[in-house]
Amino acid sequence: MEKTNLTEKEKISLYGLTRHPTLTDKQLSEKINLKHSTVTSIRHRLRKNEYFRSLTIPRLQNMGCNMLVIIYTDLNPLIPLKERVIISGKTIAVFEEIFLSVGAQDKGFSLSLSKDYATIGRINDIRTQTFGKYGFLEDEYPNMVVFPFEISKIYRFFDFSPLLKKAFNLEIESSEKIKNLGFLSGKNIKLTDREKNIYCGLVKYPEVSDSRLGKKLGVSRHTVSRLRKNFEKNFLIRKINLPNLKKLGFEIITTYHIRYDPRNHPDIEKDETTALLNNSTIMMASRTFETFMLCVHKDFDDYNSDTTKIMQILKENKWISKNPDIRTHSISELIYIKDFIFAPIARKILKKSA
Repeated sequence: MEKTNLTEKEKISLYGLTRHPTLTDKQLSEKINLKHSTVTSIRHRLRKNEYFRSLTIPRLQNMGCNMLVIIYTDLNPLIPLKERVIISGKTIAVFEEIFLSVGAQDKGFSLSLSKDYATIGRINDIRTQTFGKYGFLEDEYPNMVVFPFEISKIYRFFDFSPLLKKAFNLEIESSEKIKNLGFLSGKNIKLTDREKNIYCGLVKYPEVSDSRLGKKLGVSRHTVSRLRKNFEKNFLIRKINLPNLKKLGFEIITTYHIRYDPRNHPDIEKDETTALLNNSTIMMASRTFETFMLCVHKDFDDYNSDTTKIMQILKENKWISKNPDIRTHSISELIYIKDFIFAPIARKILKKSA
């Protein structure tokens, strides 16, 4: 990991922006003990220099979305990456369910949200057929990992603050309570057509002010602000600030797919799988017999240290009978086919819930 050019105050502010994405500059200044004007100035500078961007993540589980799906694949390195990206973009990434899709020369992975298994199964069939037709695949089919919200727990969903705290060597106290993020709820939410329109607008234009979004949608700023606060209060949307990993000098993204020994597996009801969480983990999903983690590492030594600790925990507890499927991806070489695009699946799910 290369040394970043950020000052200490900029590092603290960037950490604060990822840890507390919904706070105003004044509120954030009190949290991180910097002057209000300093936080405002640094926020504008970091955004202008593309150190972070804001996203609004739709929480669609109460409106008909039932599962998180991860697909990862080994690919034929002899096929030019650019050619594969073009074909994948035209035939697979067009599906609304996929919100993140990345590829390197010899591997790739994607994350999706779906209302049912049949929809995501059809997408994977098309992916397999397309990859087979063009000779993209190596020796195996794409691997699909499904986490139905009803029987799964999501412990992190793109929270980068522990990663930045570790990378910046910050001494800031942060009490993170490890818990299921509540992707399953008994409430069935029904939105009016106006509410759906504004909801999708907030997801599609996360960095647009309420006033500008109101003009785009033909409603008042007050209406947008009121509904946004209501959506946040009812956990229907979640704002995050996404750091620019490449610009910050991180080198590796790692996927861990862990299949537990059915004779001796961690107790998901007691959240025993959270023992595997570390500061590098930005996403973690678990169900009774498997876990998938997405981790970011500053360099190979960092990756090796974290992986060793994960393996020690798994083997000491005798949770596995065979080693996890671990794949590393060079951040500098990754191409984003879909880069956290949530608006299409939000529109699709809301349309179905009408």
